Amino acid sequence: MYVADSRASTPATASVEGTARPTAAGRYRSTIAPTVLALGTVSLVTDVSSEMVTAVLPLYLVTGLGLSPLGFGLLDGVYNGFSAVVRLVGGHLADRGGGRHKWVAGAGYALSALCKPLLLIAHTLTPIGLILAADRTGKGLRTAPRDALISLSSTPETRGRAFGVHRAMDTAGAFLGPLAAFLILRATVDGYDAVFTVSFCVAVAGVLVLVLFVPGRRSGTADTGTRPTLRAALGLLAHRDLRRITVCALLLGLATVSDSFVYLLLQRRLGVPDGWFPLLPLGTAAAFLLLAVPLGRLADRWGRWRVFLAGHGALLAAYALLLTSWHGSALPYAVLALHGTFYAATDGVLMAAASDSVPQALRSSGLALVQTGQAGARFACSLAFGAAWTLWGDRTALLAAAAALALCAVYALTLRPFREATV
Repeated sequence: MYVADSRASTPATASVEGTARPTAAGRYRSTIAPTVLALGTVSLVTDVSSEMVTAVLPLYLVTGLGLSPLGFGLLDGVYNGFSAVVRLVGGHLADRGGGRHKWVAGAGYALSALCKPLLLIAHTLTPIGLILAADRTGKGLRTAPRDALISLSSTPETRGRAFGVHRAMDTAGAFLGPLAAFLILRATVDGYDAVFTVSFCVAVAGVLVLVLFVPGRRSGTADTGTRPTLRAALGLLAHRDLRRITVCALLLGLATVSDSFVYLLLQRRLGVPDGWFPLLPLGTAAAFLLLAVPLGRLADRWGRWRVFLAGHGALLAAYALLLTSWHGSALPYAVLALHGTFYAATDGVLMAAASDSVPQALRSSGLALVQTGQAGARFACSLAFGAAWTLWGDRTALLAAAAALALCAVYALTLRPFREATV
């Protein structure tokens, strides 16, 4: 794993806000900092809001507004990849001054919340695209500062578990969001408008939790002498480990089909009624929720690189199942379980891995570099997959994505970008 920062840490600098560093090898070392739990609560509430929209958005755009797969691929790419252009900005702003992580993240959460009611008045491609771009700008601003706070509130030996706990809480919101959207669609006449309205109210609650319960400043971190400038942040790529993991995240992201496309593929394969479509993300969320903490702990002990690549193996298996002629009743459960396993083994694990090679003064900026490469690649994948679906059909497009993922995974295996930091 990345160990540049942990090698330089002393016991005084390794103990950070809310986490007591163990003094004996046999002592329980997996205490989760209060900051991590508070941020997990914010993410839980916010994900209820965002996943309500995400669950109905594919159906709303393709069925309700009649967009082609190419048009949906463009919007989905904007929704999932636009944040790439602002993540570095969010990371840099959070690092400057040493105590702005909470407030930069809060600005991002607030911006995303304000976008929800605007979906009520947008009915064409251009305004919807602009609203989604603004929403993803908010996500781009908040993600790196939030993950930096999690990293700085945890010891190197327990970062995998800390990120696993946060991602599990985050995914609990992702589980409840589609369920709430499903119930609203069934209970109301103007279902989509009701979903967007309730989503806004829940998002505001998430911002309030952040303001009231997440500490505004981090304590216990040492001054490394590194000034948090943009030049210094970009200079992190001169370090071999961080450069290699960024390349791996980018390459694998180029072959990671958007969640929305996976759900649309399942719906077409199985003929899922429109009213039941919002429940499909629940399968992914359930597997993610159950496995995030166990796989985070496994990554701490067995090796984060191994767990990270194994997660992409699970995604490749999901693609393979979608390409088979099997139409059994267990198909959606198997695909969604593998899909959730992929996220549990990669999302928090990647951030835990990257944290170990980034100095504390540039923690948010360094994580943003990795996230930017991954988000930009997934943006490109959404565009390419939507175009391939339109030109060649869904099966051929998925076959190409599976082949690309296999090739990228093999190449990533040869890079092996970081030394394992097992405990």
